[in-house]
Amino acid sequence: MISRIDLREGLPEDLRDVMPRADLDVEAALEKVRPICEDVRHRGVTALRELTARFDGVEISTTRVPGEAVARALDELDPRVRAALEESIRRARLVHRDQRRTDTTTRVVPGGTVTERWVPVERVGLYVPGGRAVYPSSVVMNVVPAQEAGVSSLAVTSPAQAEFGGLPHPTILAACALLGVDEVYAVGGAQAVAMFAYGTEECAPAAMVTGPGNIWVAAAKRLLKGRIGIDSEAGPTEIAILADRTADPVHVAADLISQAEHDVIAAAVLVTDSPELAEAVEKELPGQVAATRHAERVAEALGGRQSGIVLVAGIDDGIKVVDAYAAEHLEIQTADAAEVAARVRNAGAVFVGPYSPVSLGDYLAGSNHVLPTGGCACHSSGLSVQTFLRGIHVVEYTKEALAEAAPFVCTLADAEDLPAHGAAVRSRFDWEIPQ
Repeated sequence: MISRIDLREGLPEDLRDVMPRADLDVEAALEKVRPICEDVRHRGVTALRELTARFDGVEISTTRVPGEAVARALDELDPRVRAALEESIRRARLVHRDQRRTDTTTRVVPGGTVTERWVPVERVGLYVPGGRAVYPSSVVMNVVPAQEAGVSSLAVTSPAQAEFGGLPHPTILAACALLGVDEVYAVGGAQAVAMFAYGTEECAPAAMVTGPGNIWVAAAKRLLKGRIGIDSEAGPTEIAILADRTADPVHVAADLISQAEHDVIAAAVLVTDSPELAEAVEKELPGQVAATRHAERVAEALGGRQSGIVLVAGIDDGIKVVDAYAAEHLEIQTADAAEVAARVRNAGAVFVGPYSPVSLGDYLAGSNHVLPTGGCACHSSGLSVQTFLRGIHVVEYTKEALAEAAPFVCTLADAEDLPAHGAAVRSRFDWEIPQ
Protein backbone atom coordinates (compact mmCIF):
# COMPACT_ATOMS: atom_id res chain seq x y z
CA MET A 1 0.00 0.00 0.00
CA ILE A 2 2.91 2.37 0.72
CA SER A 3 6.50 2.14 -0.49
CA ARG A 4 9.73 2.20 1.51
CA ILE A 5 12.98 4.11 1.03
CA ASP A 6 15.90 2.83 3.11
CA LEU A 7 18.50 5.48 3.98
CA ARG A 8 20.01 3.72 6.98
CA GLU A 9 23.33 3.16 5.20
CA GLY A 10 23.82 6.89 4.75
CA LEU A 11 22.15 9.98 3.38
CA PRO A 12 22.71 10.94 -0.26
CA GLU A 13 24.19 14.33 -1.07
CA ASP A 14 20.93 15.68 -2.50
CA LEU A 15 18.14 14.36 -0.31
CA ARG A 16 15.47 16.17 -2.28
CA ASP A 17 16.11 13.93 -5.26
CA VAL A 18 15.29 10.73 -3.36
CA MET A 19 12.33 11.96 -1.31
CA PRO A 20 8.78 11.13 -2.43
CA ARG A 21 7.13 14.07 -4.21
CA ALA A 22 4.16 14.49 -6.51
CA ASP A 23 4.71 15.38 -10.14
CA LEU A 24 3.31 18.87 -10.57
CA ASP A 25 4.45 20.60 -13.74
CA VAL A 26 3.21 24.14 -13.23
CA GLU A 27 5.41 25.37 -16.07
CA ALA A 28 3.64 23.07 -18.54
CA ALA A 29 0.27 24.35 -17.32
CA LEU A 30 1.25 27.97 -18.01
CA GLU A 31 0.54 27.83 -21.72
CA LYS A 32 -2.87 26.30 -21.08
CA VAL A 33 -3.95 29.02 -18.66
CA ARG A 34 -2.50 31.91 -20.68
CA PRO A 35 -5.39 32.09 -23.20
CA ILE A 36 -7.89 31.71 -20.35
CA CYS A 37 -6.42 34.68 -18.50
CA GLU A 38 -6.23 36.75 -21.69
CA ASP A 39 -9.86 35.96 -22.44
CA VAL A 40 -10.91 37.25 -19.01
CA ARG A 41 -8.73 40.31 -19.48
CA HIS A 42 -10.43 41.29 -22.74
CA ARG A 43 -14.00 40.01 -22.32
CA GLY A 44 -14.56 40.16 -18.57
CA VAL A 45 -17.82 38.69 -17.27
CA THR A 46 -18.78 37.24 -20.65
CA ALA A 47 -15.59 35.18 -20.65
CA LEU A 48 -16.12 34.12 -17.04
CA ARG A 49 -19.64 32.88 -17.76
CA GLU A 50 -18.47 30.88 -20.76
CA LEU A 51 -15.48 29.43 -18.90
CA THR A 52 -17.67 28.45 -15.95
CA ALA A 53 -20.01 26.58 -18.30
CA ARG A 54 -17.03 24.92 -19.98
CA PHE A 55 -15.05 23.84 -16.92
CA ASP A 56 -17.67 23.55 -14.18
CA GLY A 57 -20.68 22.57 -16.26
CA VAL A 58 -22.72 25.39 -14.75
CA GLU A 59 -24.62 28.19 -16.49
CA ILE A 60 -24.45 31.39 -14.42
CA SER A 61 -26.11 34.71 -15.15
CA THR A 62 -23.78 36.74 -12.92
CA THR A 63 -20.46 36.08 -11.21
CA ARG A 64 -21.38 37.98 -8.04
CA VAL A 65 -23.24 35.93 -5.43
CA PRO A 66 -26.38 37.80 -4.29
CA GLY A 67 -26.21 39.09 -0.75
CA GLU A 68 -29.44 37.34 0.16
CA ALA A 69 -27.90 33.98 -0.82
CA VAL A 70 -24.98 34.60 1.55
CA ALA A 71 -27.33 35.55 4.39
CA ARG A 72 -29.63 32.60 3.69
CA ALA A 73 -26.73 30.16 3.82
CA LEU A 74 -25.92 31.31 7.35
CA ASP A 75 -29.57 31.08 8.42
CA GLU A 76 -29.74 27.49 7.17
CA LEU A 77 -26.36 26.38 8.51
CA ASP A 78 -26.30 23.37 10.84
CA PRO A 79 -25.96 24.86 14.37
CA ARG A 80 -23.15 22.46 15.20
CA VAL A 81 -21.17 23.53 12.13
CA ARG A 82 -21.83 27.17 12.99
CA ALA A 83 -20.56 26.69 16.54
CA ALA A 84 -17.42 24.94 15.25
CA LEU A 85 -16.74 27.70 12.70
CA GLU A 86 -17.26 30.39 15.33
CA GLU A 87 -14.74 28.69 17.61
CA SER A 88 -12.32 28.31 14.71
CA ILE A 89 -12.65 32.03 13.96
CA ARG A 90 -12.18 32.95 17.63
CA ARG A 91 -8.97 30.97 17.95
CA ALA A 92 -7.60 32.17 14.62
CA ARG A 93 -8.21 35.78 15.66
CA LEU A 94 -6.29 35.25 18.91
CA VAL A 95 -3.22 34.01 17.05
CA HIS A 96 -3.34 36.39 14.09
CA ARG A 97 -4.08 39.46 16.20
CA ASP A 98 -0.76 38.93 17.95
CA GLN A 99 0.99 39.02 14.56
CA ARG A 100 0.18 42.68 14.01
CA ARG A 101 3.24 44.86 13.39
CA THR A 102 3.92 48.23 14.96
CA ASP A 103 5.65 51.15 13.27
CA THR A 104 9.25 51.57 14.38
CA THR A 105 11.25 54.81 14.27
CA THR A 106 15.04 54.63 14.43
CA ARG A 107 17.12 57.72 15.27
CA VAL A 108 20.10 57.23 12.97
CA VAL A 109 21.81 60.52 13.87
CA PRO A 110 20.58 63.64 15.61
CA GLY A 111 17.97 65.07 13.27
CA GLY A 112 17.87 61.98 11.06
CA THR A 113 15.25 59.25 11.43
CA VAL A 114 13.96 56.28 9.46
CA THR A 115 10.50 55.00 10.29
CA GLU A 116 9.24 51.65 9.08
CA ARG A 117 5.50 51.93 8.54
CA TRP A 118 3.37 48.82 8.09
CA VAL A 119 0.60 49.47 5.60
CA PRO A 120 -2.04 46.88 4.64
CA VAL A 121 -2.74 45.97 1.05
CA GLU A 122 -5.80 47.94 -0.02
CA ARG A 123 -7.78 45.16 -1.71
CA VAL A 124 -7.31 41.37 -1.80
CA GLY A 125 -9.00 38.50 -3.58
CA LEU A 126 -9.26 35.33 -1.52
CA TYR A 127 -9.54 31.99 -3.31
CA VAL A 128 -11.37 29.09 -1.67
CA PRO A 129 -11.16 25.80 -3.58
CA GLY A 130 -14.07 23.53 -4.44
CA GLY A 131 -14.23 20.13 -6.07
CA ARG A 132 -13.74 16.92 -4.10
CA ALA A 133 -14.29 18.61 -0.74
CA VAL A 134 -15.78 21.78 0.73
CA TYR A 135 -13.44 24.10 2.61
CA PRO A 136 -15.16 26.65 4.86
CA SER A 137 -12.03 26.42 7.00
CA SER A 138 -10.10 27.99 4.11
CA VAL A 139 -12.46 30.95 4.25
CA VAL A 140 -11.45 31.41 7.89
CA MET A 141 -7.74 30.98 7.15
CA ASN A 142 -7.79 33.54 4.33
CA VAL A 143 -10.12 36.14 5.77
CA VAL A 144 -8.99 36.36 9.39
CA PRO A 145 -5.35 37.39 8.75
CA ALA A 146 -6.45 39.85 6.07
CA GLN A 147 -8.94 41.44 8.45
CA GLU A 148 -6.44 41.54 11.31
CA ALA A 149 -3.92 43.20 8.99
CA GLY A 150 -6.45 45.95 8.30
CA VAL A 151 -7.21 45.19 4.65
CA SER A 152 -10.13 47.45 3.79
CA SER A 153 -11.58 45.55 0.82
CA LEU A 154 -11.98 41.75 0.79
CA ALA A 155 -13.54 39.58 -1.90
CA VAL A 156 -13.90 35.79 -1.73
CA THR A 157 -14.31 33.53 -4.74
CA SER A 158 -15.09 29.82 -4.94
CA PRO A 159 -16.12 27.63 -7.90
CA ALA A 160 -19.76 27.54 -8.98
CA GLN A 161 -21.48 24.28 -8.06
CA ALA A 162 -24.21 22.78 -10.23
CA GLU A 163 -25.66 21.07 -7.16
CA PHE A 164 -26.30 24.46 -5.57
CA GLY A 165 -27.76 26.36 -8.49
CA GLY A 166 -24.50 27.82 -9.75
CA LEU A 167 -23.46 29.20 -6.34
CA PRO A 168 -20.48 28.11 -4.25
CA HIS A 169 -21.17 25.52 -1.57
CA PRO A 170 -23.56 27.00 1.03
CA THR A 171 -21.16 26.27 3.89
CA ILE A 172 -18.59 28.45 2.12
CA LEU A 173 -21.17 31.22 1.88
CA ALA A 174 -22.15 30.78 5.53
CA ALA A 175 -18.50 31.11 6.61
CA CYS A 176 -18.26 34.34 4.61
CA ALA A 177 -21.36 35.65 6.39
CA LEU A 178 -19.94 34.76 9.81
CA LEU A 179 -16.83 36.78 8.96
CA GLY A 180 -18.78 39.75 7.64
CA VAL A 181 -17.68 39.25 4.02
CA ASP A 182 -20.52 40.02 1.61
CA GLU A 183 -18.53 40.32 -1.63
CA VAL A 184 -18.45 36.75 -2.90
CA TYR A 185 -18.04 35.38 -6.44
CA ALA A 186 -18.93 32.04 -8.02
CA VAL A 187 -15.76 31.70 -10.08
CA GLY A 188 -13.02 29.09 -9.86
CA GLY A 189 -9.79 28.02 -11.53
CA ALA A 190 -7.32 30.15 -13.43
CA GLN A 191 -10.13 32.45 -14.51
CA ALA A 192 -10.72 33.48 -10.88
CA VAL A 193 -7.11 34.61 -10.53
CA ALA A 194 -7.45 36.56 -13.79
CA MET A 195 -10.67 38.15 -12.52
CA PHE A 196 -8.83 39.55 -9.49
CA ALA A 197 -5.79 40.54 -11.54
CA TYR A 198 -7.60 42.47 -14.28
CA GLY A 199 -11.01 43.21 -12.81
CA THR A 200 -14.32 42.90 -14.64
CA GLU A 201 -17.59 44.78 -14.91
CA GLU A 202 -18.69 43.07 -11.69
CA CYS A 203 -15.41 42.75 -9.76
CA ALA A 204 -12.86 45.49 -9.09
CA PRO A 205 -9.22 44.45 -9.55
CA ALA A 206 -7.27 43.46 -6.44
CA ALA A 207 -3.70 44.12 -5.41
CA MET A 208 -3.18 40.55 -4.21
CA VAL A 209 -4.71 37.09 -4.46
CA THR A 210 -4.23 34.40 -1.82
CA GLY A 211 -5.44 30.90 -1.07
CA PRO A 212 -4.82 27.31 -2.18
CA GLY A 213 -6.07 25.79 -5.42
CA ASN A 214 -5.34 23.21 -8.11
CA ILE A 215 -2.53 23.25 -10.65
CA TRP A 216 -4.46 25.69 -12.89
CA VAL A 217 -4.77 28.18 -10.04
CA ALA A 218 -1.06 27.78 -9.27
CA ALA A 219 -0.17 28.31 -12.94
CA ALA A 220 -2.33 31.43 -13.18
CA LYS A 221 -0.66 32.82 -10.05
CA ARG A 222 2.76 32.26 -11.61
CA LEU A 223 1.66 33.80 -14.91
CA LEU A 224 0.09 36.90 -13.37
CA LYS A 225 2.56 37.50 -10.54
CA GLY A 226 3.69 41.07 -10.96
CA ARG A 227 0.33 42.17 -12.28
CA ILE A 228 -1.04 40.98 -8.94
CA GLY A 229 0.67 39.95 -5.72
CA ILE A 230 0.39 36.31 -4.64
CA ASP A 231 0.96 34.37 -1.45
CA SER A 232 2.37 31.19 -2.99
CA GLU A 233 1.79 28.60 -5.71
CA ALA A 234 0.14 26.08 -3.41
CA GLY A 235 0.25 22.51 -4.70
CA PRO A 236 -1.11 19.19 -3.41
CA THR A 237 -1.27 18.90 0.36
CA GLU A 238 1.45 16.96 2.15
CA ILE A 239 2.22 15.58 5.58
CA ALA A 240 5.54 14.33 6.91
CA ILE A 241 5.82 12.58 10.26
CA LEU A 242 9.15 12.23 12.04
CA ALA A 243 8.70 9.44 14.58
CA ASP A 244 10.66 7.02 16.72
CA ARG A 245 9.77 3.77 18.48
CA THR A 246 7.70 5.65 21.10
CA ALA A 247 5.10 6.72 18.51
CA ASP A 248 1.74 4.96 18.39
CA PRO A 249 1.34 3.29 14.96
CA VAL A 250 -2.43 3.75 15.17
CA HIS A 251 -1.97 7.53 15.47
CA VAL A 252 0.68 7.64 12.75
CA ALA A 253 -1.44 5.67 10.29
CA ALA A 254 -4.51 7.80 11.03
CA ASP A 255 -2.56 11.02 10.47
CA LEU A 256 -1.12 9.81 7.16
CA ILE A 257 -4.64 8.91 6.02
CA SER A 258 -6.06 12.25 7.16
CA GLN A 259 -4.04 14.14 4.57
CA ALA A 260 -4.21 11.43 1.90
CA GLU A 261 -8.00 11.85 1.75
CA HIS A 262 -7.61 15.34 0.26
CA ASP A 263 -6.53 14.20 -3.18
CA VAL A 264 -5.10 11.24 -5.09
CA ILE A 265 -1.84 13.21 -5.40
CA ALA A 266 -1.71 14.24 -1.73
CA ALA A 267 1.60 13.25 -0.13
CA ALA A 268 1.96 11.22 3.08
CA VAL A 269 5.50 10.50 4.29
CA LEU A 270 6.73 8.80 7.46
CA VAL A 271 10.38 9.27 8.44
CA THR A 272 11.51 6.95 11.23
CA ASP A 273 14.56 5.28 12.74
CA SER A 274 12.39 2.38 13.96
CA PRO A 275 11.86 -0.56 11.57
CA GLU A 276 9.37 -1.89 14.12
CA LEU A 277 7.26 1.27 13.87
CA ALA A 278 7.47 1.20 10.07
CA GLU A 279 6.22 -2.39 10.02
CA ALA A 280 3.45 -1.67 12.51
CA VAL A 281 2.24 1.31 10.46
CA GLU A 282 2.29 -0.78 7.28
CA LYS A 283 0.11 -3.38 9.01
CA GLU A 284 -2.22 -0.72 10.42
CA LEU A 285 -2.87 1.16 7.19
CA PRO A 286 -5.03 -1.33 5.25
CA GLY A 287 -7.64 -1.69 7.98
CA GLN A 288 -7.91 2.04 8.60
CA VAL A 289 -8.02 2.81 4.88
CA ALA A 290 -10.79 0.27 4.32
CA ALA A 291 -12.83 1.85 7.10
CA THR A 292 -12.58 5.44 5.83
CA ARG A 293 -15.21 6.99 3.53
CA HIS A 294 -12.78 7.92 0.75
CA ALA A 295 -10.90 4.61 0.81
CA GLU A 296 -10.21 4.50 -2.94
CA ARG A 297 -8.81 8.03 -3.02
CA VAL A 298 -6.70 7.43 0.09
CA ALA A 299 -5.30 4.16 -1.22
CA GLU A 300 -4.27 5.80 -4.48
CA ALA A 301 -2.56 8.66 -2.64
CA LEU A 302 -0.70 6.33 -0.26
CA GLY A 303 0.37 4.09 -3.13
CA GLY A 304 1.57 6.97 -5.30
CA ARG A 305 5.18 8.01 -5.83
CA GLN A 306 4.58 11.05 -3.62
CA SER A 307 4.06 8.93 -0.48
CA GLY A 308 6.31 6.53 1.38
CA ILE A 309 8.08 5.40 4.54
CA VAL A 310 11.69 6.57 4.85
CA LEU A 311 13.96 4.59 7.18
CA VAL A 312 16.92 6.47 8.69
CA ALA A 313 19.75 5.49 11.03
CA GLY A 314 18.74 7.92 13.78
CA ILE A 315 16.70 11.00 14.61
CA ASP A 316 19.60 13.30 13.69
CA ASP A 317 19.44 11.92 10.15
CA GLY A 318 15.66 12.13 10.34
CA ILE A 319 15.87 15.87 10.99
CA LYS A 320 18.14 16.27 7.96
CA VAL A 321 15.64 14.35 5.85
CA VAL A 322 12.58 16.36 6.92
CA ASP A 323 14.52 19.62 6.50
CA ALA A 324 15.38 18.59 2.94
CA TYR A 325 11.77 17.60 2.30
CA ALA A 326 10.45 20.90 3.77
CA ALA A 327 6.92 19.61 4.28
CA GLU A 328 3.79 21.69 4.33
CA HIS A 329 2.79 19.93 7.58
CA LEU A 330 5.38 18.23 9.81
CA GLU A 331 4.45 16.15 12.85
CA ILE A 332 7.07 15.28 15.46
CA GLN A 333 6.17 12.11 17.34
CA THR A 334 9.34 11.26 19.27
CA ALA A 335 10.26 10.77 22.91
CA ASP A 336 11.63 14.33 23.12
CA ALA A 337 9.29 15.94 20.60
CA ALA A 338 9.68 19.57 21.73
CA GLU A 339 13.48 19.40 21.59
CA VAL A 340 13.43 17.75 18.18
CA ALA A 341 10.89 20.26 16.85
CA ALA A 342 13.11 23.14 17.96
CA ARG A 343 15.87 21.83 15.68
CA VAL A 344 13.70 21.76 12.55
CA ARG A 345 14.36 24.61 10.12
CA ASN A 346 12.13 23.86 7.14
CA ALA A 347 8.39 23.26 7.48
CA GLY A 348 5.20 25.15 6.80
CA ALA A 349 3.89 24.28 10.26
CA VAL A 350 5.22 21.93 12.95
CA PHE A 351 2.94 19.83 15.15
CA VAL A 352 4.60 18.70 18.35
CA GLY A 353 3.79 15.50 20.23
CA PRO A 354 1.03 12.88 20.00
CA TYR A 355 -1.82 15.29 20.78
CA SER A 356 -1.09 17.92 18.11
CA PRO A 357 -2.26 16.24 14.87
CA VAL A 358 -2.36 18.10 11.58
CA SER A 359 -6.16 17.88 11.67
CA LEU A 360 -6.11 20.22 14.66
CA GLY A 361 -4.16 22.77 12.63
CA ASP A 362 -6.51 22.38 9.68
CA TYR A 363 -9.40 23.65 11.76
CA LEU A 364 -8.94 24.78 15.32
CA ALA A 365 -5.37 25.18 16.58
CA GLY A 366 -5.45 28.90 15.82
CA SER A 367 -2.58 28.52 13.34
CA ASN A 368 -3.04 29.01 9.60
CA HIS A 369 -3.46 26.07 7.23
CA VAL A 370 -2.59 27.95 4.02
CA LEU A 371 1.03 26.81 3.89
CA PRO A 372 3.89 26.40 1.38
CA THR A 373 4.00 23.06 -0.44
CA GLY A 374 6.34 21.26 -2.81
CA GLY A 375 9.45 21.96 -0.74
CA CYS A 376 8.87 25.72 -0.73
CA ALA A 377 8.88 25.80 3.08
CA CYS A 378 12.68 26.12 2.87
CA HIS A 379 12.21 29.71 1.68
CA SER A 380 8.55 30.67 2.16
CA SER A 381 6.10 31.05 5.03
CA GLY A 382 2.44 30.27 5.49
CA LEU A 383 -0.34 32.81 5.25
CA SER A 384 -0.29 35.34 8.10
CA VAL A 385 -1.03 38.95 8.90
CA GLN A 386 2.41 39.76 7.48
CA THR A 387 1.29 38.48 4.06
CA PHE A 388 -1.09 41.43 3.76
CA LEU A 389 1.27 44.12 5.04
CA ARG A 390 3.89 46.19 3.23
CA GLY A 391 6.80 47.78 5.02
CA ILE A 392 7.44 51.36 3.88
CA HIS A 393 10.53 53.27 5.00
CA VAL A 394 9.88 56.92 5.77
CA VAL A 395 13.07 58.99 5.80
CA GLU A 396 13.20 62.39 7.51
CA TYR A 397 16.45 64.37 7.91
CA THR A 398 17.02 67.97 8.98
CA LYS A 399 19.33 70.28 7.06
CA GLU A 400 22.02 69.76 9.69
CA ALA A 401 21.72 65.98 9.54
CA LEU A 402 21.93 66.02 5.74
CA ALA A 403 25.00 68.28 5.91
CA GLU A 404 26.73 65.73 8.13
CA ALA A 405 25.93 62.92 5.68
CA ALA A 406 26.65 64.93 2.51
CA PRO A 407 30.40 64.18 2.15
CA PHE A 408 29.75 60.45 2.38
CA VAL A 409 26.85 60.61 -0.07
CA CYS A 410 28.94 62.55 -2.60
CA THR A 411 31.90 60.20 -2.23
CA LEU A 412 29.76 57.13 -2.85
CA ALA A 413 27.99 58.83 -5.76
CA ASP A 414 31.35 59.53 -7.40
CA ALA A 415 32.51 55.96 -6.69
CA GLU A 416 29.47 54.68 -8.57
CA ASP A 417 29.93 57.23 -11.37
CA LEU A 418 26.56 58.80 -10.63
CA PRO A 419 27.58 62.45 -10.16
CA ALA A 420 24.01 63.76 -10.38
CA HIS A 421 23.30 61.97 -7.10
CA GLY A 422 25.95 64.07 -5.40
CA ALA A 423 24.79 67.20 -7.20
CA ALA A 424 21.27 66.71 -5.79
CA VAL A 425 22.75 66.97 -2.30
CA ARG A 426 25.11 69.86 -3.13
CA SER A 427 22.21 71.89 -4.56
CA ARG A 428 20.80 72.24 -1.05
CA PHE A 429 23.83 74.09 0.32
CA ASP A 430 25.52 77.37 -0.60
CA TRP A 431 28.92 76.10 0.49
CA GLU A 432 31.30 73.50 -0.94
CA ILE A 433 30.83 70.02 0.48
CA PRO A 434 34.21 68.75 1.67
CA GLN A 435 35.58 65.67 -0.06
